[in-house]
Order: sequence, then C-alpha cells, then structure tokens
Amino acid sequence: MRASAAGCRMSLGALLNGLLVSVVAALLWKYSKLSEHVALLEEELHMTQQSQELSQARIDYHVALQALQEHGTRMVCTGKMHTDRICRFDYLCYSTEAEEFVFFHSNSSIMLPNLGSRRFQPALLDLSSVEDHNTQYFNFLELPVAALKFMPKPVFVPDVTLILNRFNPDNLMHVFHDDLLPAFFTMKQYSDLDDEARLVFMEGWGEGPHFDLYRLLSSKQPLLKEQLRNFGKLMCFTKSYIGLSKMTTWYQYGFVQPQGPKANILVSGNEIRHFAKALMEKMNITRVEEAERDGGSSEQERERDKKDEYIAVFSRSTTRLILNEAELIMALAQEFQMRVVTVSLEEQSFPSIIQVISAASMLVSMHGAQLITSMFLPRGATVLELFPFAVNPEQYTPYKTLASLPGMDLHYISWRNSMEEKTVTHPDRPWEQGGIAHLEKEEQQRIMVSTDVPRHLCCRNPEWLFRIYQDTLVDIPSFLKVLRDGMKNKPNLKKTKIANTVHPGRVREAHCQTSVQTPHEARLTVSWQIPWNLKYLKVREVKYEVWIQEHGENTYMPYILPQQNYTFSENIKPFTTYLVWVRCIFNKNLLGPFADVLTCRT
Repeated sequence: MRASAAGCRMSLGALLNGLLVSVVAALLWKYSKLSEHVALLEEELHMTQQSQELSQARIDYHVALQALQEHGTRMVCTGKMHTDRICRFDYLCYSTEAEEFVFFHSNSSIMLPNLGSRRFQPALLDLSSVEDHNTQYFNFLELPVAALKFMPKPVFVPDVTLILNRFNPDNLMHVFHDDLLPAFFTMKQYSDLDDEARLVFMEGWGEGPHFDLYRLLSSKQPLLKEQLRNFGKLMCFTKSYIGLSKMTTWYQYGFVQPQGPKANILVSGNEIRHFAKALMEKMNITRVEEAERDGGSSEQERERDKKDEYIAVFSRSTTRLILNEAELIMALAQEFQMRVVTVSLEEQSFPSIIQVISAASMLVSMHGAQLITSMFLPRGATVLELFPFAVNPEQYTPYKTLASLPGMDLHYISWRNSMEEKTVTHPDRPWEQGGIAHLEKEEQQRIMVSTDVPRHLCCRNPEWLFRIYQDTLVDIPSFLKVLRDGMKNKPNLKKTKIANTVHPGRVREAHCQTSVQTPHEARLTVSWQIPWNLKYLKVREVKYEVWIQEHGENTYMPYILPQQNYTFSENIKPFTTYLVWVRCIFNKNLLGPFADVLTCRT
C-alpha cells in the first residue's frame, strides 16, 4: 500500500514537472517569437528611418514590403524601339552590391512589352538622350519574389523618381542639350513627375561643375549612383520612370557619321524658349519680353531702347583664347556704337551670366560649349561664332542649328581665322587639350602643316583637338567685313506671329465631275471648300495641291493651284478611273493633310 502511494506521488511529481517544463517551454517559445517580432519591428523601423532619410515623404514600410512580396515589380513602357522607349516601374529595385537593377517576378507582375530575350538586342532602352550609344543602355536582372527571403532587407524610396544617365556633366553643351532639356520635357509628359519628383543619375560621374543646374529641375536633391550604397544594399523605387525623351535634341555628335544636325529635328525654338524661361524663373532672373504693340513703339521709346542695347563677349581664361580680346571689344563698340560687356564661366556665377545674355543684342564667342547659352538671348539678337585656323564652320554647327530653329528668331554669323600666322598652337599640352607630342613624328608633322581639318568621327581625333584648342589673334579687318556682310543679310526677326506657323486643316467637301468630249478627249473637274480653320486666320498666301493618278499606275501628276476648283483636260482619257488627292498649303511651306481620296470615272 505504501509502495503504491509512493509510486502515485512520483507519478504526480513527474506529471507536474512535465507540465512545468511544458509551460516554461511555451513561455520561452512565446518570448522567442515575441523577440523575433520585436526585432522585425525594430528592423522595419530602421528601414523606414533609412527611407525617411531619402525623402520627406512618409512611407509605411510594412505595407511597401508586402506590396513588393505580393505583386513583385510592374513595368509598362511607351515606344516601339529601345531608342524611343520610356518605362514606368512600380517597385523596381537596385542592388548596390551587384550594381544591377532587379525585376522581381510574382504572379501579379506586369512586363509590357514582354520582349523575352529581345530585351537584350541590344537593350530595353537608352538611359540618356544620346541615341543608341552602347555606354547608355539600360536593362535589369530578374528574380522571383521568393529570393527576397535570402537578400538584405530593402530600403524603399517613396518619391516618384526619374532615373537617367547624364551624358557628360562636365560640358555645358551636353548638360543642356543631352540632360536638362530632355529631362525637363520628359517630366512634362508625366503628371506625377512634378516639382516633388526626384532625379537619380546612374552614369557614375560625380556632381561636376554644373550640378546646381540639375537642382533647378526639382525641389528635391538629385541622387548620384555612388550615394545609393549609403542607404542600403537593396534599394527599391516605389514608382520610377526610366529613360529620356529625345524629341528636344537637334544635334548628333558623330559616333556613326560625322557630326551635324539630326536628320529629323522635332523641336522648335518655341519649346527651347519655354524651357529657357522656366530656368530663368528658377534662377530669379526676369526679362521684359518684346511687347507686341499694334501701333508700334514711339520714336522716343526706340531711341531709349537703342541706348540700352549692348553686346556680350564670352571671355576664356585657359584655352581657346582670343589673344587680342581688348582690340576686338573696341572694334565692336566703334562699329555698333554701343556698350560691350564680357562674361566668363570661370569668373562669374551662371545666373549672373544669363542675366547679361538675356538682354544682349549680340553674343560673340569662340566656338565652345558656352555658346549653348545663346538659347537665353532675346528674339532678334545675333550670335557671332569665331572659329580657329583650319576649322571649317560648316562642319561644326550645334549653335548654328540652334539659332536657326523656327521660333528661336536669332541671326547667326560665323567668322573663321584664315591666317596661320595669327594662331598659336600647343603641341606639348595633354592630348585632351590638343597636344600631339604622344603621336609619331610623321603624324605630328602632317597635322602641323594641315590647313583644313577633314571630316571625322567623334571623339578623340587628334587633328581636330589640336586645331580647336588653338589660341587666336582675331584679324579685325576680316572680322568686321564678315560681320558687316552678315548684318546686311539679317532678316527682320520680330516675334513670330502664331498665324505664320499654323498648318491648314483638310479641305472640305471635295468632289469631282467628269465628262467625255470625244472618243479621245475627256475632262475632269475637281472642286472643294476651304479648310475650316482658314476663316479664322490671316494668311499671306493660300494655294492648293492636287495629285491625279490613273488607277493601276505608279506615277501621279501634281498641280499647284490658286483656286478651289479646276477642270483638267490634258492627259485625261475617256472611260478611265482616276484617283485624286487635294490638300491646302499656307505660305508655300505649311502643308495640310490630304482630304479623303476621290475616285473619279470618266
């Protein structure tokens, strides 16, 4: 009986011990889970704080992480080819360790266009506005969302971002032409790329000397590629746009063929001036635009305006010098009887330079990137570009092309030094500043005696660099002759009237009538009404273009007519079907669309 009671007590003790161990284990497990949860919360809080360091915009880290895990990355692009494509991404990530963008796949991911391996032929898109350059291609790696379990916790960028490559941020021409203008109008295309959007530069350069200009595009500090690693190993952009519009570029730099204007320029001076005005407002620069007065200005006002006119001359202090700059300034002042002021990128702030240029009557400069500032000149101003010895102005025309864009309303003149004795070369400088000491002696000698740089590809042609970095003693008599001749041909560059740039609409109510006169003679009469928008416009010259094509033939007969109906008899055959097209033309070069084709049977 005692043994049985003792065994019972031992069983009860074991049971209690077991229960105690179970309770303690459960408490420890619960504590462990609670600790894990606390650690996870602390990590999420830390990641949220890192995200907050990137932006003032608030983000719920848990919600963002859940969205990435459930939906993965989403991409929708515009454009058919990599050269004209811009893509919007939700939750595109960037690994700072691998230096690669990452597309995370889930069952909810979207990828349009879904190109498969064609995405690598050669790329999804161009990261810069320079077309099809192999250093500017963009692509991404792909992973399933499950891989996130084995990766560092992502840091989320809550801002809407525009991700791009700057092409050459050390060169002012490239800054404006390749970066600022395309970024500005890309941001205009998408409503959420507003003043609160953030720019992210992925080319790997440092800030460069003109970084303040990039800051003008957004109220938020741009991010450089090298700065991303400071925020984490995996960055995820909640909403981003990648790529730049190329519609505002007008020049190609000679990577495939010698440099020159683009074959299909899509931008006009109106867009360039809109951009320039927006930047001036950001720099707190105001300019009184040319007033459009119906009755014109008074003689007194014109005299006062003339007294306020001045010429701006770009002064360079290190390379490509004008050796007799003071003499050149004196000649300009005497020739035009007006003030001449100098501006210098080395000595003045950029806004102070633009303040001067924006009211100048003429801008004079040696060929160089600083001439991109001519986009800030007032309408009717003159651009005078100087070229060193052996450099043909017709082969290097970025600023001539800019000045000649419709709506820029600038007059362009170039002067070229044709006297070898008035040039100073620098063969012993580094190659990037025109030095040729690193070349074979025969090649050095050939370059030294050459009098005309042949057309060439970009970018390290030693003969081009040798000549463009010369210093020049400007021959004043030849300079003044070129200037006087150029000013004689200056058109009346008043502000372009909108009516002079409007295209006609379709002609209306076009129809045809036919008649057979003899077995060998027929007539075709075509008539139409004026385009609807013409009745609201004052147009200097209105004409109509008519194309007539015999059915089944490959050629057509074109006619330019001043009236709205015409009877054709020459080359019109009886019992024959003709196709007829009609369109309107304003001022010889503004073409309207063709009306629907007419089918006419004689």
